[in-house]
Amino acid sequence: MTPKRIALLIVVFFTIATLFHVIEYYSADVSFSPVLLTALRWLVCTGFIAFAWKKKSLTAWIVAAMFIGCEVGYTFPDAALKLNVLASIFLRLIKTIIAPLLFSTLVVGIAAHSNLKQVGRMGLKAILYFEVVTTIALFIGLAAINLTQAGKGATMEVAQEQRDKADKLLEQKHSHDVILDIFPENIAKAVGENQVLQIVVFSIFFGIALAKLSEEKKKPMLSFAEGLADVMFKFTDLVMYFAPLAVGGALAYSVASMGFGVLKNLFMLVGTLYMALVAFILLILVPIGFIIKLPFRKFTKAIAEPVSIAFATAMSEAALPKAMENLERFGIPRKVIAFVLPTGYSFNLDGSTLYLSLASVFIAQVSGVDLTFGQQIQMVIILMLTSKGVAGVRGASFLILVSTVASLGLDPQKAFAILAIDAIMDMGRTTVNVIGNCLATVVVARWEGEFNPADAKDISVS
Repeated sequence: MTPKRIALLIVVFFTIATLFHVIEYYSADVSFSPVLLTALRWLVCTGFIAFAWKKKSLTAWIVAAMFIGCEVGYTFPDAALKLNVLASIFLRLIKTIIAPLLFSTLVVGIAAHSNLKQVGRMGLKAILYFEVVTTIALFIGLAAINLTQAGKGATMEVAQEQRDKADKLLEQKHSHDVILDIFPENIAKAVGENQVLQIVVFSIFFGIALAKLSEEKKKPMLSFAEGLADVMFKFTDLVMYFAPLAVGGALAYSVASMGFGVLKNLFMLVGTLYMALVAFILLILVPIGFIIKLPFRKFTKAIAEPVSIAFATAMSEAALPKAMENLERFGIPRKVIAFVLPTGYSFNLDGSTLYLSLASVFIAQVSGVDLTFGQQIQMVIILMLTSKGVAGVRGASFLILVSTVASLGLDPQKAFAILAIDAIMDMGRTTVNVIGNCLATVVVARWEGEFNPADAKDISVS
């Protein structure tokens, strides 16, 4: 059977299973056997396995793992709670790649070409683009929550579990200096704490210093950096074979620990966020793609794997090595990717900034406070400053949300209840973060004349 026919069968069985579950949920008169419902869900999962087997594609296996993980988490919650170790192993392996990969690609990109003016130009263009796009994201978040009024009349009770989780996050809060925290005081410490932006800054200075040496002196180090970059990309390929297991384990754990019932009370907030994220992609990112004449089909293939990994793990860093590799295969020069993509992880968090403005107004609505237009603009200005350069801080979005809500004179404990569904929202905002950063890399490459859309390569997803 061909993959297309299998895909058609998956759609048919998925539709039937969804219909049965909706009828079961909303109808008091109709009831289906739990065995039948479970069998339908597993039939869909089996279809995805067959599709992935025929397709022989990593992306197909990742998608299949998503559905299987959700089913395992729902059907076998006790066993699924132990599967998060799979995602943790994958994330640890990914983190071992990031520092040497960034260092080697940036050093080669700067020292091999010795075009130091271009580094400065790329930096200015990237920061300008990041600031404009993230500001627009903030306003889209505001527009969405003011349109749906999702918090009006809503009641939120903070469970002890969310209170404990919030207390742990607040305990690790530290003073954050946006400028100072860019620069590493110790490169080993920066690598150990996975401070991506600090690693980038160190690598840029190292590359510039190497570029100023004579050809004879810089050749050995340059050869080492080139070899290291090639090795780390091969390392990434090996680690990616583990991605489907990690994705399945992460989603199984999420479903088992939260369940689907948690969505009932805060469904409007989740729905508003996802609609706003889709609107941001369609109204902002897609038009930007048209402006730079982006070959959408080829670009979509290039980012499919990193985006699916980002969605399932809710961690942008997990997608970074594969995104770098695929964008290079797409046709973007390595020196542009190594500079723009990791920098965007600190300054171009489109999904996260949109969420912060949306969630802040939601909490005000729940509290019964009508924020004036001026107060909302004030909040946007605060978020423009506080949401930058915090990608390496665990629970950063929550910490920023709490401080923003407090600055508006609202009870910050109202934010604690959102932690119950934070994982679900984090998947969406992380996905948009990765899409936005991949597009930003193409934009800067096009702006620099380093990429011609006509020369974009079609990636056969492995």
